[in-house]
Amino acid sequence: MTALTHTAAQYFALTKPKVVALIVFTAFVGMLLATPGLPNWWLVLVANVGIWLAASSAAAINHLLDARIDAIMARTANRPLPTGQLSSRQVLWFALSLGALSMILLVWQVNVLTAVLTFFALIGYAVIYTVYLKRATPQNIVLGGAAGAAPPVLGWAAIDNSVHPYALLMFLIIFIWTPPHFWALAIFRREDYARAAIPMLPITHGVEYTRAHVLYYTILLFLVTLLPWLTGMSGYLYLGGAVVLGLGFLYYAIRLQNPPNERFAMETFSYSVLYLMALFAFLLVDHYVSSPALLQSHPPQLLEFKSA
Repeated sequence: MTALTHTAAQYFALTKPKVVALIVFTAFVGMLLATPGLPNWWLVLVANVGIWLAASSAAAINHLLDARIDAIMARTANRPLPTGQLSSRQVLWFALSLGALSMILLVWQVNVLTAVLTFFALIGYAVIYTVYLKRATPQNIVLGGAAGAAPPVLGWAAIDNSVHPYALLMFLIIFIWTPPHFWALAIFRREDYARAAIPMLPITHGVEYTRAHVLYYTILLFLVTLLPWLTGMSGYLYLGGAVVLGLGFLYYAIRLQNPPNERFAMETFSYSVLYLMALFAFLLVDHYVSSPALLQSHPPQLLEFKSA
């Protein structure tokens, strides 16, 4: 590997590509659900690029602000900043450049509403969650989950220039999904978080308490994922997928109460990622298969910005 390729790989690692891929995918689903037929593919492309740039900027800022913690935790010790492969100045300029490009692209090629919402989501994760919530309360991931749940709203706004109740319903699904998803990881990595003095729930309230809350939130998530069908947003194809996936998540959450081994928490975390991807895939397929004209019966927008 050449020096240039190695440096590029370090910058790419700053963007947390696996996390950002899930963000962009849920935003993409929001875009396609915002129109009854095929969307404007150029608009979809530039909006996805803009959201990807913003999410990558937020990830890089997270690397910068968490450099001290990352150096302590085994899971993150090999990141570019703790290993000295990139400097703080390099990471800062990289993050600011991505953020600026994101805002320019979204305002220029998409709409102001999407740019504003994306900016607040970026600040919510990169600053409010990373700087304050993460270190202030064991409910950090619950309170900070709003930023991570925003992508479907951003995607919908990019196409329809509005904040729609159905977009907020997708937001709610991700918001409720976030705690059991992240707490499963926190259980497995609790020693790391303890060393870094991060008040994650397994540290402050114990593993048993956290396992119980994973189950509570998973039950709530199962109920919330029925709302797209109950509200007429989606059809029976989505309902079937949501029920099967939800029962799978419930299996993991129940088994986690008395796990067969220490690694089962990580298996639960891994399933939660596949769960969210598959759930949104069912939303997307159902949109085109069950009712192509579904959007014609949408309820009124909560916020709408239309040009004259």
